[in-house]
Amino acid sequence: MKSSLLRPIALWVCLGITCAPSAWGAEPESALVTCAERYAQAVQSHYETVNDFAANFEQKTQAVTLGNASLGADAPSTGTVEFKKPGKMRWRYTTPSPSQVISDGKTLWIYDEGAREAQRLPVTEGYLTGAALEFLLGDGKILETFDVSASTCDPDLRGTVELTLRPKQAASYEYLTLRAKPQSGEIASTGLIDLFGNRTEISFREAKLNLDPPAETFSFEPPSDVQVIDLTPGR
Repeated sequence: MKSSLLRPIALWVCLGITCAPSAWGAEPESALVTCAERYAQAVQSHYETVNDFAANFEQKTQAVTLGNASLGADAPSTGTVEFKKPGKMRWRYTTPSPSQVISDGKTLWIYDEGAREAQRLPVTEGYLTGAALEFLLGDGKILETFDVSASTCDPDLRGTVELTLRPKQAASYEYLTLRAKPQSGEIASTGLIDLFGNRTEISFREAKLNLDPPAETFSFEPPSDVQVIDLTPGR
């Protein structure tokens, strides 16, 4: 099950890029803070103009700790994702096995097509904090929620910069990453490193904005042969 989408993850998840200092020497810490905050604001400003977002994605998860031994990486998952403000999303996993995560802003469904099982739970405040997806869904302010830093102000060969986002308040994860285009603020990938050092990364390709998908895109009615597990409190 792709429950990493619901952890304070990433989901939006683990890039681990090492950036070399510039030819003129290491950049002053104050300059790195300034450019990191500027790039974070570019991301925020860009997605404040976006009402909906669709893309292909690839998700990678790597478990890194068991004593001193690496547990290796899971096979990448791929599929498509759609977001619409406020609070709507649909992840369609196609490989390695079909499943979906759907939210209409009030109810969240996790549907394992192979197991013929669907979990239903309520959408609660902050449920996507760890995925760093809140601002895509019309909520959340990066600079208010995170201390943002960058190892370098210079874009890499792909024209992107990596930001590290450390939560200002206690969280169930260590930090998040965002890789974005510094001028446009467009996100290329997002990541989460949990308290054990495990990493999850999601990269986006062929993003399309403001397509105005219909409401039924974000609704889900379990097929009659699917077992529903209701995780709503009190049930």
